[in-house]
Amino acid sequence: MFYHSTRSKEHPVDSAQAVLSGLAADGGLYVPAQLPTIDVEACLKEDTMSMATRIIGALLPDIENMDALVRRAYTGKFQSEELTPTVDTGHFTVLELFRGPTSAFKDVALCMLPQLLTAAKNQKGMDEDILILTATSGDTGKAALAGFRDVEGVKICVFYPEGGVSKVQRAQMVTQEGHNVAVCAVVGNFDDAQTGVKNIFAAAQNGRLPGGNRCRLSTANSINIGRLAPQITYYFKAYADLLKRGIVKMGEKVNFCVPTGNFGDILAGWLAKRLGLPVGTLVCASNANNVLTDFIRTGTYDRRRPLHKTISPSMDILVSSNLERLLYFMSGGDTELVAELMVQLNTEGVYTVPEELKNAIGAEFWAGCCDDAGAEQTIARVWAQNGYLCDTHTATGWAVAEDYVAQTGDNRPMVVLSTASPYKFPAAVLAALEKPEQMDEFSKMERLQNKTGVPIPGNLSGLQEKQERHTGVIEKDKMLEFVMGL
Repeated sequence: MFYHSTRSKEHPVDSAQAVLSGLAADGGLYVPAQLPTIDVEACLKEDTMSMATRIIGALLPDIENMDALVRRAYTGKFQSEELTPTVDTGHFTVLELFRGPTSAFKDVALCMLPQLLTAAKNQKGMDEDILILTATSGDTGKAALAGFRDVEGVKICVFYPEGGVSKVQRAQMVTQEGHNVAVCAVVGNFDDAQTGVKNIFAAAQNGRLPGGNRCRLSTANSINIGRLAPQITYYFKAYADLLKRGIVKMGEKVNFCVPTGNFGDILAGWLAKRLGLPVGTLVCASNANNVLTDFIRTGTYDRRRPLHKTISPSMDILVSSNLERLLYFMSGGDTELVAELMVQLNTEGVYTVPEELKNAIGAEFWAGCCDDAGAEQTIARVWAQNGYLCDTHTATGWAVAEDYVAQTGDNRPMVVLSTASPYKFPAAVLAALEKPEQMDEFSKMERLQNKTGVPIPGNLSGLQEKQERHTGVIEKDKMLEFVMGL
């Protein structure tokens, strides 16, 4: 299957090369020249591993032995072979994406990506090491570090915004072991870190760093199609669960509400719909950084606004990279338009899509936002009324899902994606349930467990006792220099 950039159809590559490269040479994102066909009914009858094999294999057909890669990626790493269980709360169905090794939804993709990259590398006969460069707003970093730890022929470097992640998220990253990992804080916000990574790619020559470095660059962010493809699976898995419970019959549509900042998680849902899954409305949930809400409602994307630090830091993003793929698909593959819009975003900080494209997006997506106060109220209310403990991002999604139902009257079954364990943000979750006492974040984790009876995930327990190994902090204009020194 051929892939090309969202900004030009020249220089197509096969799916294995698209995964290896991560980002197209012109700065665009790789998209398939044509989406594959999937037997949806057959897929929905399969177990999760087989479902993943079918879906990922269809999107990345040039990577061989997909079944073996899937089972190697997931076996024994999640709490069950379901990978992403659903919970019926009596109101919405919650899709729990945090049952993996780092307690965040990124695990689904970042357990798989190392397998895809190394398989593609071997098939292409590449003898150079791969250097994975990744910016994170909190969860991608640890999941990528864990996934690529000690993988032969691969190095990984993760940048995160100083002060822009929770203390638990920071502890997960800075204590990471492995001979091939590097982590560094960047003075600034996530957008600064993400732009810095893109600038390093732009400075590369044929995918290599300047100065004769033998490493080939790639990325673990969702701009890499190998990161995005595995995420489609859990939409199919959620629908299959609703079928088994008799909540829907085959062909009946299900709505999904997705808390998202970089637009990758919700784009996976839209791709599931394009592959034939009966998806109704995709509800895009934002926090106070509501650039996506404004875009979906108005057709104007405007990043010229302050970035707010919130209690849902994984959504503290103003430049949503994966939106570029949606613009490509929904414009009918108009690479010239996408390239023009991206130039406007980079030079002016704003663009407006044509009215026809705005209306097409509005027919597929609904958008809303929820601030910190609303998220805290939702955490407390959902715990009191439904006995379900949400993290701050899930609470944002729940609140926006309620707004969607109230404003549209659409009462089709709603699945809310739960993207992280509440124990990744214990201070904020505990504060929503009781007046906080003076204690550190890890003590609040223990207090939250004692109060709710919800167990702390094993990978988060005892984090504060681990040695910090990666404590560097750099200015954003020093990122290339840092990478060159690895």
